[in-house]
Amino acid sequence: MIQAPIGYRCPDCMRAEQPVEPTTVAGATTIAKPYVTYTLIVINLLVFAYQYSVGINAVAERWGMWPVGIVTGDQWYRLLTSAFLHGSFLHIAFNMYVLFALGPTLERILGHVRFTALYLLSALGGAVASYFFSDITTVSVGASGAIFGLMGALVVAGRRLRYDVTQVLVLLGINVVIGFLAPGIDWRAHLGGLVTGAVVATILVHAPRKSRTLIQVAGLSGVLLILVAATMLRTSQIQELLAPLGVITT
Repeated sequence: MIQAPIGYRCPDCMRAEQPVEPTTVAGATTIAKPYVTYTLIVINLLVFAYQYSVGINAVAERWGMWPVGIVTGDQWYRLLTSAFLHGSFLHIAFNMYVLFALGPTLERILGHVRFTALYLLSALGGAVASYFFSDITTVSVGASGAIFGLMGALVVAGRRLRYDVTQVLVLLGINVVIGFLAPGIDWRAHLGGLVTGAVVATILVHAPRKSRTLIQVAGLSGVLLILVAATMLRTSQIQELLAPLGVITT
C-alpha cells in the first residue's frame, strides 16, 4: 500500500488513475506543432537562396545527384544533398507548397522522429532510383523524391485511419503523368520516392502494438539496407562502364 493524501491506496489503483499521454496510430506521442515540416521548408529555402546567390547550376553540379561524381569521387553525400537543391523558382515553389500542405498532417500522424525518418528515407529512395536507372551523366536535383514519398505515405496512413484520400490520389496521379510527359523531369526519382514512402508508412502505421517500436526500427533499417544494396550494385555497374575509358580501375 502507498500513503495517499487521505489514507492508503494500492499501487495498481494509483497507476490506473495516472494520466496517459495520447499516442497516434504509429505509436508516437501526439504533437501540437509540426516543427519538422517547417524546419525542412526553411532549410530548402535557405539552400535555394544560396544557390541563387552563387549560381543555381554551379551548386547543382557540386552537390546534385551525379552518378559519375559519386563513383569516381566517392561523393556519396550527393544522394542526400541533391534532395535539398532545386533547379528553378517554380521547382522549389511547387515542392515547398506540397510539403506545407501535406507535411503537417503526416507529422501529426507519425510524430516528429518518424516523420523525419519518412522524409529522409523517401528522399534517399528517390535519389537511389535516379542513380540506378538514369544515364550516368545526368545531374538530378530536387526534393521531389521526398515529396512523392509523403504523398504515398499519406495515402497509406489515410487508408489506415479511414480518411478520404481521394484528393491526394488525384494530386499524385496528375504529378506522375506530368513527370512522364514533361521534359527535364526525373520521373525515376518521383517513383523511387513514392514507393519508398509508401513502404515506410506501411511499416510505421501497420506495425502491431506489441513490440511496435522494435518492429518499426527493424523495418526501416531493412529499407535502408535495400537502398544501400541497390546503390552498391549500381556502383559496380558504373565502374565496369568507366573502367575501359581509364577513368577508374576496378
